[in-house]
Amino acid sequence: MPIFFTIVFSEGFSGISRLPGFPTDDTINWFVPTAALMGSSFAGVTTGLGVARDLQVGFYERFLASPVPRSSLIAGAMSAGALRALIPTTLTLIVGLLLGARLPGGVTGVLALVLAAMGLALCGSAWSLGVAYRFKTMQSAPLMQMGMFLAIFLSTLQMPLELLTGWLKAVATYNPVTYVLRLARQGFLGSPSWADTWPGLAAIGGMVLLLTIFARRGMQRVIP
Repeated sequence: MPIFFTIVFSEGFSGISRLPGFPTDDTINWFVPTAALMGSSFAGVTTGLGVARDLQVGFYERFLASPVPRSSLIAGAMSAGALRALIPTTLTLIVGLLLGARLPGGVTGVLALVLAAMGLALCGSAWSLGVAYRFKTMQSAPLMQMGMFLAIFLSTLQMPLELLTGWLKAVATYNPVTYVLRLARQGFLGSPSWADTWPGLAAIGGMVLLLTIFARRGMQRVIP
């Protein structure tokens, strides 16, 4: 799916690169990190889907009965989601470069992309776990996916913040995913800088903290 998004968005919206103020002359440089982060977020959601399935069939009770801290069940699932994010990120990056994407940021730009992707996967994992613990069924899958889908699409998915207008600009300004995207994209648009890095790291940290609390409280509904 991330590769599909890379091809469709970069070709379908190729004209936006001619807008004054657009940061690159080739839209594929804009959409490769976007698609990688979309794939990573849904890699995280997959973690919650697995837990929802285990809760639905009763298998998760074995984990709850094991002599381990409850927090380790959440931390382990979130870590798995973050590691799984490396798969779509790597594949999207390779395909993007083969299709002509440029990476002037070099290795540092790749590291920024990987950091953003794993961070958003942690967020997707925590969000989906919180939903899974509350509904305990695979039927909650659309809610898990829609939450991440809206968070990404109501950010700077297609346009820089400076070129957005109306209510979408207001929402994107306060949407933390906007700053995670800026962290991921900087290596494709130029040389990475601390000014574009720290807001993304802060956004990831804040979202992970709040969503982990959301997941932990959801687990308490399964077992106090």
